[in-house]
Amino acid sequence: MGGKAILYVVVGFGVIFAIMGLKFGSVSTNSVKNFVEYYNATKAHNIAVSGANLAANAIFIDSAWTTGYDDLSFDGGTINVSVQILDPVRNIRQITATSTYADTNSIVKVVLQPSQFSKFGYYSVYENGVYFITGDTVWGPLHTQDYLYVSGSPVFNGKVTTLKGLQKYTRSTSPIFNGGYQQGVSISIPPTSVSTLESQANNGGHTFTGHDTVYLTFANDSVRYKYTYNGTQTTVQTSSFAPNGTIFADNAVLRLQGTVQGQVTVGASSSGSSGKGTIYLDGDITYKTDPVAYPTSTDLMGIVAQNNVYVTHNNANQDGINIDAAIFAQNGGFGAQDYSTWTTGSHGNAAYIHLLGGITQYSRLPVGTFSGSTIATGFYKDYRYDNRFMSVAPPNYPATGGFEIVSWYE
Repeated sequence: MGGKAILYVVVGFGVIFAIMGLKFGSVSTNSVKNFVEYYNATKAHNIAVSGANLAANAIFIDSAWTTGYDDLSFDGGTINVSVQILDPVRNIRQITATSTYADTNSIVKVVLQPSQFSKFGYYSVYENGVYFITGDTVWGPLHTQDYLYVSGSPVFNGKVTTLKGLQKYTRSTSPIFNGGYQQGVSISIPPTSVSTLESQANNGGHTFTGHDTVYLTFANDSVRYKYTYNGTQTTVQTSSFAPNGTIFADNAVLRLQGTVQGQVTVGASSSGSSGKGTIYLDGDITYKTDPVAYPTSTDLMGIVAQNNVYVTHNNANQDGINIDAAIFAQNGGFGAQDYSTWTTGSHGNAAYIHLLGGITQYSRLPVGTFSGSTIATGFYKDYRYDNRFMSVAPPNYPATGGFEIVSWYE
């Protein structure tokens, strides 16, 4: 190869190496720049998340907290947090946390809604020493402020929480917690649950006053009411009668049955008489659109009593009862009237209580008596959780006092 050709080769390689050197230098510079930008963005994001968590914790401690934070110094950056009430009726609020770190901003938005007792498939304050046994299957979240009494291998498919722990019948007892188990959790029933519901009925719903007993029969989008068994019945459109879906019987007994279309919560209070504030289920109370067959059903029912909710001892319930509702008994429980003497079923076999929804009660009440593994009096239980109650609730249904996260945007 001639000298000129060799010179061209050397010059060519020199140019190539010079270009490559510039490229490598640019790549190195950009890599450092990208790393710094990524670090600053990650840091700003983590600070914003911390601000949202600080606000959520403040709301957990004080449900009325809306103060927020202004220019709060945190981990080398600053946080500004605001709490906006999106829906004052349902108390839905939004936390907005904005952070700044090294001239990089990040925003996190969290929407919260009140946690309501309808989310529980089963809740109690006192279990009265009643055991869940082999063959029992519980769907949906379960909580008790008492011990959870278990014998054999009952199955719990939702998250189970207790305040006091487990009380096992024998050392070999082995309950199955498919949804997990946690001890030491306290969720108490607020003493103002029923009075708060009455306040909602007074402001946009309907309240019956001055009557010892109120009979309510739902007929799809209408409701019929009367004040005595043989009394004159009045029929009204539910939506116009109680626009916010809340119907309340003040210091009265409420007797209930029918088919519900739409979203309704009914309640009854007592001003001292133990007989008042009780709700009797005189027959089936079901949805027009069955959510088991049609999961998009928007029919919702809440039944809220200051004292007890009873399945009435009558001919209509002789062969069983169907109940679609979330049931809440502030000072009492859910049970069957005359459970220890009433022999149900027209053909010798005991009848069933078919419940789709959930039960929240102060004290667990019986619905029947057993002889071995057979019902002697009262009812068998067929309780199924309504999965929609994990995210929605009947109108103004009693709340736990806490909040749940609906959405987290970042």
